[in-house]
Amino acid sequence: MSILNISAYRFVSLDDLPALRERMLAQCHAQALKGTILLAPEGINLFLAGPREAVDTFMNWLREDSRFAGMKAKESLSDEVPFKRMRVRLKKEIITLRHPTIRPEGGRAPAIAAATLKRWLDQGCDDEGRDIVLLDTRNAYETDVGLFPQAVDYRIASFTELPSAVAGDHARYAEKTIVSYCTGGIRCEKFALYMQDIGMERVFQLEGGVLKYFEETGGAHWRGDCFVFDERGAVDKALSPAESAVGPAKAGAQRLEESNKSLDPGLRRSDEPHA
Repeated sequence: MSILNISAYRFVSLDDLPALRERMLAQCHAQALKGTILLAPEGINLFLAGPREAVDTFMNWLREDSRFAGMKAKESLSDEVPFKRMRVRLKKEIITLRHPTIRPEGGRAPAIAAATLKRWLDQGCDDEGRDIVLLDTRNAYETDVGLFPQAVDYRIASFTELPSAVAGDHARYAEKTIVSYCTGGIRCEKFALYMQDIGMERVFQLEGGVLKYFEETGGAHWRGDCFVFDERGAVDKALSPAESAVGPAKAGAQRLEESNKSLDPGLRRSDEPHA
């Protein structure tokens, strides 16, 4: 497989968004990359695909900006570019939660490594003997493709629905160790802080999300594949395009698109890729 797919994000204050958008778009076009970059006052969230040399050239250019220095990306391979075009979009948030007081740039919730979560799941408790609650922060059409089978799945249609679902279920998490997870980590950067904000204790986020967990553990304890927001539909535990899951994954994306058509533009759920 000759195409490198990367995803990366960083919460960092950005105040030159229109100019930054034009520079990034020009660099991506110069390298013939395709994908989506989201820019907002709170940071950057990107998904790019192309030959490795082209992707590396762009990322090296990006890291020359001190705001993005050392920015790490998660990688996977495919035979074809899973995006139709290159877009750089300006947004209010790089991952929409609509809780403006939650600002990961100011400090993140504790994170656990993939190997630590695997060990906790192997032994059935954390290292101090506490019960674990896994919280899947993703949408229902994503969890249909794969999830940790013991995880709490609220069957949400949009990330913005999760705060009220969790706040109304506070007792479930009492005196337990909570581990939130999502595809690549960005949703949990916000949601773990939200859970702390409403008084929950021992809240962790899975470092690097499901994709890093697949990479480092082979997907132990996971059932199914992992939905991704591009034309691959899903990746398997080897981070290769998952042929068996493409049907359900694309069906989920289609349901989201059809649902959006019935809503006023201001109420439409985000169909931007997120991790």
